[in-house]
Amino acid sequence: MTYRFFTPAPARAATGLTAEVYRQARAEFLGPVPTFQALSAVPELLAATWALMREALLAGDASRVDRELVASAVSRANRCRFCVDAHVMLLHALGEHELAETVARGGTPADPGHAELAAWAEASRSPVAADWDSPYGPEVTGTLLAFHFINRVVSALLDPDLLPGGLQRSPVVRSVGGRLYARAARERKEPGRSLPLLGTGTIAPPAWAADSPVGPAYASLRDAALRGGDLLGDLGRRTVAATVRWEDGRHPDRPADWAAELIRDLPGTDRVGTRIALLAAFAPGAIRPGDVALWRLSHPADADLVRLVAYGAIAATDHVAQALTPSHR
Repeated sequence: MTYRFFTPAPARAATGLTAEVYRQARAEFLGPVPTFQALSAVPELLAATWALMREALLAGDASRVDRELVASAVSRANRCRFCVDAHVMLLHALGEHELAETVARGGTPADPGHAELAAWAEASRSPVAADWDSPYGPEVTGTLLAFHFINRVVSALLDPDLLPGGLQRSPVVRSVGGRLYARAARERKEPGRSLPLLGTGTIAPPAWAADSPVGPAYASLRDAALRGGDLLGDLGRRTVAATVRWEDGRHPDRPADWAAELIRDLPGTDRVGTRIALLAAFAPGAIRPGDVALWRLSHPADADLVRLVAYGAIAATDHVAQALTPSHR
């Protein structure tokens, strides 16, 4: 697995909160996968991301197949090849071989319910244009929001290939990989077990989550990721927030030029950070080594790069979540 801008500490060296998250991930998922290792530079962000993914995707009574389909479909809408490949493999692990290969091809599922669910997930990329809301419960909706965030972090910080040469896109490799993870994928997980990792904060959960553990997990992730905005000045933060609203998930045709135009009138100290945050929100794969090298001149720590990417990612994710609030219904 290739990390684009830095190599995280090995999982075996983890201590404290990071080690606790890794222990739970080993017991209940596929271990400390590269996404979580990339976030380990900021342990509270790692814990909140794991908690949301666990409580939304893995725990509870909603169909795991439906949730994996949502994860795959929203990943396709966000053009996160790494996440599409990973969740196609997990559909194989759940025994849904035909559905998995349909998703891998970018096709429409044969089952009408699955087709409707996939279309709903893909439409969430631009919730205002689609007049989008959620008729689904907290676990399915939380899965969708989790992957809006995770897709952007992955596309920014990780190479898109799970295996050398893109071998994971071979149907045979996908099927074999799925069988290896079948037992882990099918075990029921008890809701709420990740919440002690989040500390004792009193952040109000969102209304769409009702009393599900997904609510505190999303609130914690939102809070932790928004703190990355402290790395920017007020004009930079306002530029990111306004752009997320007016662009409504549009994929920029030429991301580098698009971002350059948006930051042109910002103070020099804010341009490079705002550029990275904007790209993290809209086209995270377009963040280049030159962008990161300029950022590191004033912010050399890996943790600050992770915080900045997470800030852009949560700005876009929370734009989707705002469509779920009662005032928008």
